[in-house]
Amino acid sequence: METKRSALFEKELAAPFTLPEEAVSFFTEHGYVKLKNVLSAEILQHYGDIITDLVFKLNKLDKPMADRTTYEKAFLQVMNLWREDEEAKAFVFSARLAKIAADLLQVKTVRLYHDQALYKESSGGITPWHADQFYWPLSSPKTVTVWIPLQKTSMEMGPLAFAEKSHEVEIGRDLEISDESEAIMAQQLGQFHINEEPFDLGEVSFHTGWLFHRAGPNTSGSARKVMTMIYMDADQVVTQPKNSYQQADWEAWLASKEVGTSPDSELNPVLYSYHH
Repeated sequence: METKRSALFEKELAAPFTLPEEAVSFFTEHGYVKLKNVLSAEILQHYGDIITDLVFKLNKLDKPMADRTTYEKAFLQVMNLWREDEEAKAFVFSARLAKIAADLLQVKTVRLYHDQALYKESSGGITPWHADQFYWPLSSPKTVTVWIPLQKTSMEMGPLAFAEKSHEVEIGRDLEISDESEAIMAQQLGQFHINEEPFDLGEVSFHTGWLFHRAGPNTSGSARKVMTMIYMDADQVVTQPKNSYQQADWEAWLASKEVGTSPDSELNPVLYSYHH
């Protein structure tokens, strides 16, 4: 029975999602888009349990909350679950989600950069303002992260908040996630409209690599469980790492692929291509 259910779920994860008419233009202009009813409650429950088990098995952060840095208080994070478990891999490799990424980026083919589970514990603090691509040694802004809450996510849980159109400006692109980035960017981002709406069950967001985003603390009493995948245009080129984080990312997620070449190691499989 379990195998039959998994096969049904994998079928749903492969089925194309019809993007609303305005979604691509909204994403291009605002740097993100939120989409409702992308995944069913059953899929989120099934894979959510698997992902949760992996997070608790693989998580290395066991300091008490009071002893953690701001970054550590923000979430437990575990990367590349697809390499740990076949069912997690089926979720991460979802053609449904990867096709949305390709459509939004308006490219033919997307590769996986890496996946990342982000669990904000019940007493977890804020996730400070930041732009993800600060961490990535990639040449092009054609990158996108899907943010998948594994439960309905109320304001108390700390849903992701987006500074609309902030991917268009060059401010703050040299800031790591920290108290400093929060303070500086809270001031700088005053000019942008902030979308910090809660997420319904089955609703996901896609945001581009240079869009500034943050999340509030989790005061809800239960963990805010989220799975993410980062996709990149297959025409990306590996660039010389500009900081220690990019150096670490280059080694961990790009298998130290030679600078100037395509990030096409076994760590970065094609997840969707229109050439099928």
